[in-house]
Amino acid sequence: MPWRRGRRRRVTEIAPDEVLIDSSNIPQFDTTQFEGRLEKSISKITLYGVGGIFLLIALVALVQAWNLQIAKGDEYRDRSERNSLRPVPVFAGRGVITDRNGSLIAWNTPIEAIDAHADDDSQSSSSTTLKLSNEDTVARRQYATSTGLSHVLGYVQYPSKDKNGFYYQDDFKGIAGVEQYFDSSLQGVNGSRLVEIDAHGDIVSENIVRPPQQGATVTLSIDSRVQSALYDSIRTIANQVGFSGGAGIIMDVRTGELMALTSYPEYSSQIMSDKTDSTAVRASLNNPDLPFLNRAVDGLYTPGSIVKPFIALAALTEDTIDASTNIVTTGSISIPNPYDDTKSTIFRDWKNHGTINMRQALAFSSDVYFYTIGGGYKDQKGLGIVKIDQYLKMFGLGELMPESFAQGKAGTVPTPDWKKKTFNEDWYLGNTYHTAIGQYGFQITPIQMVRAIAAIANNGTLLVPSIIKDQELNTERFIGAIRSEDFQVIREGMRLGALEGTGKALNVPFVHMATKTGTAELGVSKDKVNSWVTGFWPYEEPHYAFVVMLEKGSVHNLIGAAAAMRQQLDWMNEHTPEYFK
Repeated sequence: MPWRRGRRRRVTEIAPDEVLIDSSNIPQFDTTQFEGRLEKSISKITLYGVGGIFLLIALVALVQAWNLQIAKGDEYRDRSERNSLRPVPVFAGRGVITDRNGSLIAWNTPIEAIDAHADDDSQSSSSTTLKLSNEDTVARRQYATSTGLSHVLGYVQYPSKDKNGFYYQDDFKGIAGVEQYFDSSLQGVNGSRLVEIDAHGDIVSENIVRPPQQGATVTLSIDSRVQSALYDSIRTIANQVGFSGGAGIIMDVRTGELMALTSYPEYSSQIMSDKTDSTAVRASLNNPDLPFLNRAVDGLYTPGSIVKPFIALAALTEDTIDASTNIVTTGSISIPNPYDDTKSTIFRDWKNHGTINMRQALAFSSDVYFYTIGGGYKDQKGLGIVKIDQYLKMFGLGELMPESFAQGKAGTVPTPDWKKKTFNEDWYLGNTYHTAIGQYGFQITPIQMVRAIAAIANNGTLLVPSIIKDQELNTERFIGAIRSEDFQVIREGMRLGALEGTGKALNVPFVHMATKTGTAELGVSKDKVNSWVTGFWPYEEPHYAFVVMLEKGSVHNLIGAAAAMRQQLDWMNEHTPEYFK
């Protein structure tokens, strides 16, 4: 066929290795190495696409470089310069704490490095770590070595920093006690210094921008000598006869100032602040004797017979009985069962007191006498639980006191409503009897009792306890419903208790004491007791009220709270006789 003029002929060249190739004569090529495969060139579209992507990246980088160096160069230069300046706190000295005599009981020792309190003990070696100078230090909080002060003082948490050396908490933080309650006053105001650092984190220069302001001094009403001695007295007796803990308080009945407020056992303010002895910290936290419980303020305990002065006051005020009226006691009273005439319930006394009047009943702590005036028996009418509850709460028992350092818990005065809510049971006469002698579900705190006794001593002024010396007098209420002569009857009965009755262990020659003791039975088996003693001195012109409580001792103990208070009085007569003048 002739070729057409002007038409381009398509020429296809056949390579020699393509001749006569079929499935039967293919060589043993290693196809994974691309042997025996035909090559195909990359398309121009792919090449243009890849080149375009690289060009776009280059343009973006160029624009960003122009933006950083030209458009915003000045701004970022200033920011970089500022980044080389680091604000570092200059720690304010925490305010010191003194007792009423000016003795230091919490203060600051010479400065020490704070690195021990960083969150990460293994400090980073990164170039971003700020290498602080010796001025980046915090004064160590130091506490008096005297015993019995920890629950009042509390402890602190030091400023904390991260592994790079930067502080995320740059203030001391009070955790308990006065350190926590007066934290804002004790803290002071931290200063600041501006530190210039180089790329390696080394300090080039530094300047104080704001000087620190020292925290305020807090002067407590506590006498640290008296408090430590009271703690030691409680600890000695508790360990001697097997009580698990205790508390003691001495309060000025004229001002409400607390001269001593201690709880046994206690933790160590120093150990808990330093936290360098992890074994000791864990031992305190895991101690089954609860050293962190402030028994004087937050411990709730069955009071027993120490509530009898208030039942007596209620009976006098309500004209339930006259102070001179005698009641014949035989060691028990028997109440017939209203549902079965052949049965009766017997309420026993701890001994047969015979024929006694109110003063004697207080002095010798007759249960039968207070069963009778509390719930009534035969011809003698009783107060009844409503009036008992009213008068006990009038003296702050079973109630939350106004906000203060020693506010504590409210406690419980058993009532029909309380019993119905707690046990879904009706109230019986026997419940009234037991409440009248401080048993059943009755629970109070030692701080409630000491201020209630102080109100008897000062003729009816219920004070709010104060931990600060010379603080403005804070009176919760004046109990004007009770006659002065009735208060005097109670004081006479408590004085007789020290002279001849259950509190005669406190009949000391150097001051005239007025006392009331109590032994509260615990649990169903009643094999454990709380031992109490409370009262005031001097009897003629009362200045100080006191309470000592020993917790969960054997019912067979013949030694209790009165022995601890006697030891305290003897110590005070020798070392602080000014309290008896």
